[in-house]
Amino acid sequence: MTTTTTAPVTTHPVPLLERLRVPSGFVMGAVLLLGVAPLVLSDFRLSLLAKYLCYAIVAVGVSLAWGRGGLMVLGQGVFFGLGGYAMAMHLKLTDAAATGETLPDFMQLYGTGDALPWWWKPFANPAFALAMTVLLPMAVAAVLGFFVFQRRVKGAYFAILSQALAAALSIWLIGQQATTGGTNGLTGIQGFFGYSLDDPVNQRMVYFVIAAVLLLLMALARQLFVSRYGELLVAVRDSEERVRFLGYNPANIKLIAYVVAAGMAGLAGALFVPAVGIISPALIGVVPSIGFVIGAAVGGRASLVGAVLGAIAVAWAQSTLSDEFPAAWTYLQGLLFVVAVGFLPGGLASLSAVLRRRRPRTGTRTTGETA
Repeated sequence: MTTTTTAPVTTHPVPLLERLRVPSGFVMGAVLLLGVAPLVLSDFRLSLLAKYLCYAIVAVGVSLAWGRGGLMVLGQGVFFGLGGYAMAMHLKLTDAAATGETLPDFMQLYGTGDALPWWWKPFANPAFALAMTVLLPMAVAAVLGFFVFQRRVKGAYFAILSQALAAALSIWLIGQQATTGGTNGLTGIQGFFGYSLDDPVNQRMVYFVIAAVLLLLMALARQLFVSRYGELLVAVRDSEERVRFLGYNPANIKLIAYVVAAGMAGLAGALFVPAVGIISPALIGVVPSIGFVIGAAVGGRASLVGAVLGAIAVAWAQSTLSDEFPAAWTYLQGLLFVVAVGFLPGGLASLSAVLRRRRPRTGTRTTGETA
């Protein structure tokens, strides 16, 4: 009688520095955003940074859906706008009530009558409005994604559908001047849940809220990345048919990523409103949707930190360069996207890895070198 023995499985413990890399990164980010930035930046610069961080929140969702799942989400402006308008509608109603009015100022200007539109009325409730900033974008994404993914629409066709949805929403908002403000959008927002936005102290409070939400969503996305679901999402991106053969439904896996990314974009739009004081169709159409993707692509869509830093950098460049070169900035933005996708797919976050691969290894002989 023979017996078989199995070799013991040896496990290699993860080095302490490697285990501390992610927590230390979050701590460093929290220190920079919540401690250093408010100390060294003026109120104006801090308000600009708050605006850029809203774009970074969208980039977190883009990193999940596109970087991890391979979904070219070129319609995030739709969900950003839905969240923004949901928040702005509540704040406009609150501002009107503070002055003893029942209608927002633009409705009085355009003469919509004495009655508030029925679909505006629920947004007077702060709990309903806050919930809708996230649930409404997620519901729209769930309906659209269900039909798109079940029919196995992907690639360029999915991107075109996303762009068409962004264009349709923008056109609809412009046409509803009496109830949505039309081209101007919802402007002149004065308060934020009882706090005056004219007060610099309250503006700083809004910045802290936005920074904290960004850090929390990055932590959530990080957990999704390293979870079993994150592995399935990568598997669907790389080989959808193999995942289907293993008994999983790729449509449901992609739908979850798409809906979560939409919720993040909606929350970013909601926070954008008190940070800037306005939401309009110009901020949620085709061009802004492309801008969200460009930021993630330039920084590195597969890297959370890269996508966030890329979104902030591109938004800063747009604010800085568009003033000096208003006609050329759009072309430069398109060039950034082409270069990132065509020549550096991993974005700036992968630059060090690319340079390491191209560096000659120690001990190897180069062309023309004698033994």
